[in-house]
Amino acid sequence: MNTANHNLIRAGFADAIGNTPLIRLAHASAATGCEILGKAEFMNPGGSVKDRAALSIIDDAERSGRLQPGGIVVEGTAGNTGIGLTHVCNARGYRLIIAMPDNQSQEKFQTLETLGAEVLRIKAVPYSDPNHYQRIAARIAEQLPGAIWSNQFDNVANRQAHFDTTGPEIWQQTQGQVNAFVCATGTGGTLGGVARYLKQQSASVKTYLADPQGSSLYHWIHDGELKANGPSSITEGIGIGRVTANLADTPIDDAIHVNDMDSVQMVFELLRKEGLFLGSTSGVNFAAAIQVAEQLGPGHTIVTELCDSGHKYQSRLFNRSWLEQKGFAHAAGFQIPSFANDPELHRVLSNFRS
Repeated sequence: MNTANHNLIRAGFADAIGNTPLIRLAHASAATGCEILGKAEFMNPGGSVKDRAALSIIDDAERSGRLQPGGIVVEGTAGNTGIGLTHVCNARGYRLIIAMPDNQSQEKFQTLETLGAEVLRIKAVPYSDPNHYQRIAARIAEQLPGAIWSNQFDNVANRQAHFDTTGPEIWQQTQGQVNAFVCATGTGGTLGGVARYLKQQSASVKTYLADPQGSSLYHWIHDGELKANGPSSITEGIGIGRVTANLADTPIDDAIHVNDMDSVQMVFELLRKEGLFLGSTSGVNFAAAIQVAEQLGPGHTIVTELCDSGHKYQSRLFNRSWLEQKGFAHAAGFQIPSFANDPELHRVLSNFRS
């Protein structure tokens, strides 16, 4: 076998996770005078940053002996961790049960079911409620022989994945010239792991938590108090009201608040100006990265996460009727239909419309 080609071959799904590229976000970089770089986590084989956590959690459960051949994995998830876990479980012969809040996009439910997970739709309630989807997942695992609760929020194997892989990749890809890292947090794993690694390499690297409206973490960083910052967000899977084990004691320099209007605008700017079809968390991260660039001033390198593609959000975030209902059509740019002022184009196309 040709050695050069052999080095490009990955040994299955798990071996294909990670080593995602950094993408320079050209328009934002030019506007701010900084290098704004997005870690292309949507290029992981399961389609999101959560593939890393899923693999690390399963590896850790196997090493500890908690997960035995043919066993069952149970998780409470808003979608992407469940998708990553399903892929890993399929590859290793485990069954998977997912408890997911019923307010997530239909595409996520459909994807999980298509992949083979047993999916329970759980009424969305506060974390303090005993019927919160994460608490239900824990109870299911307790009652099923041979089952484990993967517990993505408080299982620090999640955070370790990003300390071991994402952080080193960013450091190497920027040749140690990264000035700031900013990302949103759901479980706290990505920020918890990357911030620890980068700070270990250089204490001068600034770390920022990007927080959507409705989350309590912005006030926790600024005031030491868990207090919701505005109404609930349309984003899925990020912004929480507690400090998880993965997030606890993470070295964070500051928090950036991002409202829904700005996150929607940034999602569509990524699509129309950068050619990237991404989900709402990427919009939050991108908006926060621009704020960080403006704070630090020209000449800095800021890295953020491009978490997953937009395919799982087409019925909502990329649906014009849904955006109009929520009052975000203007932010999405739908007030100016494509080619609206091009009568010649309309004349030609009219001959081909049925």
